[in-house]
Amino acid sequence: MENKLKKPAKQNDRIWRVIDILKWGESYFKTKGFENPKKEIEWFLCDLLKYKRIDLYVNFEDPIPPTQLDQLKGWIKRRCNHEPIQYITGSTEFYGLKLNVTPHVLIPRPETERLVDVALHCIANYQAPKILEVGAGSGCIPIAIASEKPKAKILSLDVSKDALTLSRQNAKFNDITNIDFVEMDFLFDIPKGQFDLLVSNPPYIPKNEIENLMPEIKKHEPRIALTDNADGMTFYRRFADVVKSLVKNGGWVVLEIGLGDHPNKVFTLFKESGFNQLEIIQDFNSDERVLKIQI
Repeated sequence: MENKLKKPAKQNDRIWRVIDILKWGESYFKTKGFENPKKEIEWFLCDLLKYKRIDLYVNFEDPIPPTQLDQLKGWIKRRCNHEPIQYITGSTEFYGLKLNVTPHVLIPRPETERLVDVALHCIANYQAPKILEVGAGSGCIPIAIASEKPKAKILSLDVSKDALTLSRQNAKFNDITNIDFVEMDFLFDIPKGQFDLLVSNPPYIPKNEIENLMPEIKKHEPRIALTDNADGMTFYRRFADVVKSLVKNGGWVVLEIGLGDHPNKVFTLFKESGFNQLEIIQDFNSDERVLKIQI
């Protein structure tokens, strides 16, 4: 197989095995400047063949049918235009769950799994907590929490109809039945009732930093999920204004925060707004990524 994008197999010439595609793909993605070329081709093959990563090497002699080779060719072509793998294959994993993703929603990130960890720790002693989640997206946060807290009653909000449709599909796919997905613009409206936990990964990238993002992000992920088109603080000001009316005394607010000086800005905002029980928590890369507040 040559290092140019053509069908990885001329069907009548040879049979292409898993190991052949692994070697070719790693070499091809390397020539295209990808940071982790081996991971790129492994991800595609795992999704294409419905294998786990170890299966690629246990079954390395398996032939790949021509129809799947054609599909792989299309995927690789899209990836070389910096389209995220998750949008190409249509799915990703989050908190041990399989979720469908489309360009209408932000791709779930590993750092957001830390947000879920912190949220679950806060409600560990609650049997049937009432939870408000703002910014459903793919549904990754409420679905992950619901999978660990099946007796919880969760309300998940989003302004996007497309995101809510996908969230509901992902909940159904994962047999989750205790989430109510509702269309609402949280910046201008709030739900009725009080909750034990409010959790959110809101848009926090400042508008002037969007152009500095990787092409996979700035060209493909929904702008509305990335930035508030301002200074990255709009949702946090809204939270500071309304959470005391939404969260019960002794309840919790758990928010994902950005990098750089963003954690300090958010912490200072809440401190100056009269919140005293605040803690910034690091993610698995030792970055400050979660703000935990007790009301």
